Amino acid sequence: MAGLTEFTLKRSEGLGMTGDRPGSAARYKHLFPREAPMAQRMVKCVKFGKELPGLEEPPWGGELGQRIYESVSEQAWDLWAEHLKMIINEYRLNPATPEAQEIIAQQMEQFFFGEGAALPPGYVPPQKKA
Repeated sequence: MAGLTEFTLKRSEGLGMTGDRPGSAARYKHLFPREAPMAQRMVKCVKFGKELPGLEEPPWGGELGQRIYESVSEQAWDLWAEHLKMIINEYRLNPATPEAQEIIAQQMEQFFFGEGAALPPGYVPPQKKA
């Protein structure tokens, strides 16, 4: 039984498919144990200068994406996402165009690896609004 999917088990046991009735699959969730999540990957973050949880996969193609994956934390990536919004608006970029992607890549390189990219000692990121 270990390799069977939830759908296969439900059909073979006559429990119905997930979409048959609202909440029907939830009643039998305890019958289908999931694998434990993998331990979170840690990186020495270039932005914060300490060990923090890393990204799940490279966020950008090529060598730059791999460098970011290996040395940028999720928390630093969130800072970049906020900074990127400002860049897109300020330069009126359409991220789908090759020209905009080149500008974004240059800005990303500078944000994470350029001179002065590390945050000041003791920096505390602003709390997200609820």
